[in-house]
Amino acid sequence: MGARPRTVVEITRELTVSQSAVSQHLKVLRESCLVRAEPKGASNIYHIDPAGLGQMRAWLDRFWSSALAAYKVAVEKSVEDEQ
Repeated sequence: MGARPRTVVEITRELTVSQSAVSQHLKVLRESCLVRAEPKGASNIYHIDPAGLGQMRAWLDRFWSSALAAYKVAVEKSVEDEQ
């Protein structure tokens, strides 16, 4: 789906899971604003949602920044304890 928008059927063809499972995953991704669905005829065309992906990236950046800072403190304390 990253290369171009696709239907559930197109996505399912590339995976080893059922169409029902793909639909359930897409529902969760849609509710999380990571993909958006564009109705087209009897099906939906799924697109990556850049705005939602940007929000996820910002959250991950904040998470990793604080996690790495805590890790740095723990390593530095460990080194000091060994000396």
